[in-house]
Amino acid sequence: MEWVNYSMYDDFVLLGLFSNSPFPWLLFTLILLVFVISIASNVLMIILIHVDPHLHTPMYFLLSQLSVMDILYISTIVPKMLIDQVIGQRAISFAGCTAQHFLYLTLAGAEFFLLGLMSYDRYVAICYPLRYPILMSHKVCLLIVVAAWLGGSVDGFLLTPVTMQFPFCKSREINHFFCEVPALLKLSCTDTSAYETAMYVCCIMMLLIPFSVISFSYARILITVYRMSEAEGRKKAVATCSSHMVVVSLFYGAAMYTYVLPHSYHTPEQDKAVSAFYTILTPMLNPLIYSLRNKDVTGALKKFLGRCFSSGRVHAF
Repeated sequence: MEWVNYSMYDDFVLLGLFSNSPFPWLLFTLILLVFVISIASNVLMIILIHVDPHLHTPMYFLLSQLSVMDILYISTIVPKMLIDQVIGQRAISFAGCTAQHFLYLTLAGAEFFLLGLMSYDRYVAICYPLRYPILMSHKVCLLIVVAAWLGGSVDGFLLTPVTMQFPFCKSREINHFFCEVPALLKLSCTDTSAYETAMYVCCIMMLLIPFSVISFSYARILITVYRMSEAEGRKKAVATCSSHMVVVSLFYGAAMYTYVLPHSYHTPEQDKAVSAFYTILTPMLNPLIYSLRNKDVTGALKKFLGRCFSSGRVHAF
């Protein structure tokens, strides 16, 4: 490929998801619908957890933080993609690309750590129910949330400056719908192999540490559940853990595909499809998975809607 003498701070061009689609406006409509559902369902989850006293527990406090992360996560990528399609432009400034890159890494990293630490909450609730109020006090919950945000921020602050300091002289066209690391590194005209190796190790650690916590927690949970004499208690324990495991599998599986599997095993089009799954679909699926499989959330939703309708009737009269 011919090298061009681009300025370091020239705009990039995001080729996006719509360019190769035979039905771009149908895809646009679907993504817009997913975005609206994601924002609405996560906001509703936060409201329910805030207004319903039965949901004022450590697990739901952590779920509310997951919803906050999902709202910010999808809002970092999707609005620009949709607006660009409407106005017919695909450019993103160097500063905008840097900001998007940083926010994406920070929010994704924070969600990795939070999902890992949430398994500790389930472990304590099932294995040490009598000590649960002490081991999962409000102070501990705050520490978990702060640790998740700090872990994600470290990831963003470490990788963003290094990624964006490379000279991009091959092209300014990013074959992706946002400024993700692998797609950006393909534009560099210098050897990035050492950095890619370091990033690979970093990603392995970011996945390995939370995944180790999750594996240990659920191994102990399975042992405890197996020893339970009551079928009802066993069923409830499995139900509370299965939602978390589904979310973990979706999020971690897609991330492992993108950052752990060697690049020779996947194409740019496959990368975009997988990235769309965990940046666009996962924030919508998280609240749906937790609410559909959780009687406490569905009960809180029914009471909330009942109050809203009864209030509406009163105002109508």
